[in-house]
Amino acid sequence: MAMTTAQTTSAGVAGLTGAATVEAPSSGWAVPARGDIGALPPCRLRRVTEYIRQNLDKELRLGELAALACMSPYHFARLFKGSTGVPPHRFVVRQRIARACAFLATPELSIAQISRRVGFQTPSHFTTVFRRITGITPRRYRTANVREDRPGGEGG
Repeated sequence: MAMTTAQTTSAGVAGLTGAATVEAPSSGWAVPARGDIGALPPCRLRRVTEYIRQNLDKELRLGELAALACMSPYHFARLFKGSTGVPPHRFVVRQRIARACAFLATPELSIAQISRRVGFQTPSHFTTVFRRITGITPRRYRTANVREDRPGGEGG
C-alpha cells in the first residue's frame, strides 16, 4: 500500500513526539530529539562535582567547569542540567550554602569568615543568597542550631 505525502508527513510527526532519538534526514545519524537534553557521562559528572566541592572558596567559571568535562561551555551547561536537574551556577550556589550550613553549626567562625570560606565576596551577598535559599538569615540559622544542640533544647 502506497502512502501519500500527507500521510507520510503526519506519520513522521506522530513518531517524533514519542521518540528519544530521530534519524537526521540528510546524514542518517541518530540525534537526540528536541525535548531530550541528554546527560553528562557519570565519570565526567563526578569529576566536575568533586572539583566544585573542593574549590567552593574560589571563583568557579562555566568555562573552567566545561574544560574539566572536555566540552564547550554551552554544551556542558545543557548536559549538566540534564544530569543534575539544575544549571551549573545554581548547583554551585547550593553547594556553597550547604557548606555554609555545616560551618554555621559550629560557633568558631564568624559569619564574615564563613562567607569568604564558601566563596562569597561579601557577607552581605552571602546573607542575601542564604536567605533566598533557606528562608532565614545565617544568624538565625546559627541561633536555631545552637539551641537545638544544647542539652534540654534551652537557648540563651
